[in-house]
Amino acid sequence: MTPTEPDHTAPAEVSVRRATAEDGPAVAALYTAARVHAVPQMPPALHTAEEDRAFYSRRMADDGVTAWVAEAGPEVLGFALCTPTFLDGIYIRPDLKGQGIGSLLLDVVEATHPDGYELWVFESNAGARRLYQRRGLVEVEHTDGSGNEEKAPDVRMAWRP
Repeated sequence: MTPTEPDHTAPAEVSVRRATAEDGPAVAALYTAARVHAVPQMPPALHTAEEDRAFYSRRMADDGVTAWVAEAGPEVLGFALCTPTFLDGIYIRPDLKGQGIGSLLLDVVEATHPDGYELWVFESNAGARRLYQRRGLVEVEHTDGSGNEEKAPDVRMAWRP
């Protein structure tokens, strides 16, 4: 690797911990970056970075939500946001996709949801759908997207142990 090439390998010491409300700004920044990078696999995000910060700060403080962050030292590499029955979101820093961080977070989600969980994924997000299928999730519903903000076709998937 030359000095001008970015290092796209996951740090050796990645750990997962339960997120706190203080993680809201870092989680929001990662979400914003991931959504920008994910186009066209996902439709463009509809909210500003400031709106993302406000949303994630509120969600991370919500008693009905559990969030997990994957980190290396103080750096947040990915996160998963869950309710008792749904994986509301899982995002990985764009330059670290494919390094096992998503699988590490899904291990925690599965361990903390022993009765199973569901999630929504955009139909166009083929990479995420393949990951979820490899993890044993099955597609249970396809929609035209009229029920989501982006108005993009999506798929409800479920994991049942």
